[in-house]
Amino acid sequence: MTAASSPVVSVKPVVLPAPGRGDDLRVRVSAPATGSELPVVVFSHGFGSSLDGYGPLTDFWAAHGFVVIQPTHLDSRTLGIGQDDPRTPRIWRFRNEDVKRVLDQLPLLEDAVPGLAGRVDRSRIAAAGHSFGGQTAGTLLGLRVRDPRTGVAEDLSDPRVKAGVLLATAGRGGADLTPFAAENFPFMNPDFADMTTPALVVAGDRDDLPLTVRGPDWTADPYFLSPGGKSLLTVFGAEHSLGGIPGYEARETTDDSPERVALVQRVTWAYLRHALGVEGASWTALSEGVGPLGRLESR
Repeated sequence: MTAASSPVVSVKPVVLPAPGRGDDLRVRVSAPATGSELPVVVFSHGFGSSLDGYGPLTDFWAAHGFVVIQPTHLDSRTLGIGQDDPRTPRIWRFRNEDVKRVLDQLPLLEDAVPGLAGRVDRSRIAAAGHSFGGQTAGTLLGLRVRDPRTGVAEDLSDPRVKAGVLLATAGRGGADLTPFAAENFPFMNPDFADMTTPALVVAGDRDDLPLTVRGPDWTADPYFLSPGGKSLLTVFGAEHSLGGIPGYEARETTDDSPERVALVQRVTWAYLRHALGVEGASWTALSEGVGPLGRLESR
């Protein structure tokens, strides 16, 4: 069972200077109005979304004890960057840099929210993301992406990030990709062998993406192909939006289900508290089962 919710204070946009990016980084910061030693979650949105998306999940976390920081990445529809933009081939890399810039500027972001300064525990930081954002979060955990231009799979992890939540995240590339994905997303070739930071992977068993020839099990790859210390929540009947975490009226949502969203809320909240050392009883209780809408396993 989750704790009682608290009123949330949210400020947007907080603008962080980003030399060399072409556009300054716009960020939303949300936090409970009360409480101290608050852990932090940096949330990376899916392709095309922005700091305004994912309220069903990010607002829940903020109302239940987390400072939630949502950067708007360069692929956001709000910025209108096209395929011919010279930054497009490095979009995946700019995303990683956005999250690191957020971590570098945590004091400034804290000061932007009235009453938040001095209430944040900067030693307890998690990275989370949905879809393309899951790959972004994964790079902070040790996932490596082979740069399509250089062929180098650089380590972009960050020791400040202690745990992750990867939601409906791309699996193995290469022959597992459709021709469309291979042509349009050449950076979608993740290597999970060095993703050693603890993480919860969330996958829908009806997430039949046009990016892979394999089917819904593709999004479970971050769990099965990474080192141990991982957990997997399979949400039964869920498509790519996992019941509606991008927002019930968002264009990305194809499978509105408040019940499935509630499951994702409850399990991710308990996992984050467990993985960041806040408390473990809520996560331990889930080992007895998460109900008829899903299956939870760990290794």
